[in-house]
Amino acid sequence: MDKPLVVGVDGSEPSLQAVDWAADEAALRGAPLRLVYASLWEHYEGAALSPDLGRTSEQILADRIVEAAGRRARRRRPDVKTDTEVLSDAPVPALVRAARTAALLVLGSRGRGGIAELLLGSVSLGVAAHADCPVIVLRGRHEGTPDFAAHGRVLLGVGDGRRGSAAVSFAFQEAKRRGAVLEAVRAWRCPARQSTDHPLLAGEPARLHEQQAVETLEAAVEEAAAQYPAVEVRRRTAEGAARRVLLGASASADLLVVGARRRGGHFGLQLGRVAHTALHHSACPVAVVPATEEHRA
Repeated sequence: MDKPLVVGVDGSEPSLQAVDWAADEAALRGAPLRLVYASLWEHYEGAALSPDLGRTSEQILADRIVEAAGRRARRRRPDVKTDTEVLSDAPVPALVRAARTAALLVLGSRGRGGIAELLLGSVSLGVAAHADCPVIVLRGRHEGTPDFAAHGRVLLGVGDGRRGSAAVSFAFQEAKRRGAVLEAVRAWRCPARQSTDHPLLAGEPARLHEQQAVETLEAAVEEAAAQYPAVEVRRRTAEGAARRVLLGASASADLLVVGARRRGGHFGLQLGRVAHTALHHSACPVAVVPATEEHRA
């Protein structure tokens, strides 16, 4: 059976926009869609109630939220098999568990006006930091119906690995499904200690680091490019901090893909500064792709 796409819903407009986005993605993949609402209501008001008292107001609200989300998904994509689930647990651990059997987990970001609109909700950040499957958080402005493929471009941030990664594979797959161009970007910087004031030598350190970036980028995408020959790949290196380079490029992308590497122990995923910044400030949805066993060397 195909693994489902899981969407965390809570009745907010960002979560309903995530339902729309995920329904389109499920249709592309030919995968089922599961809408999940998680709350600790049972621990606070339901556990002590006797059966003859009936359902609590929170139970009724939870059912209404997932039912409304389910109707919305079926209206948008009637060809996608959609089911709903209400979980009695805190949202982050509940969604992280749901991710274990999911192909993809989709979440909305939660801003609350003013400067806070730039900030990510704690649920989205917590799930992205710990889930075992790729997590997509809808960033940017999605007024009304989200435009799933406005730019025809998937943006991939290439990290330090010198061979293909789970994030690279995911980005190529998404570009193929969407018929989009894949722009693979590797940022580089020349450390200040390697610069020189001599006019004849000033450019040499920069050229060296730029060439290393070109080689790293090529090594990262080489295998996937051969595997997906129909995907148009645009390789680009850019001088500057990776966070700034990717945020700038996200304004004209439909999806930004970044990797996350597991630290081990109970610490979950090490998102790193690039992924963390992208999740907070990207102008387009962000996919955080955890490293698989194959890519953790």
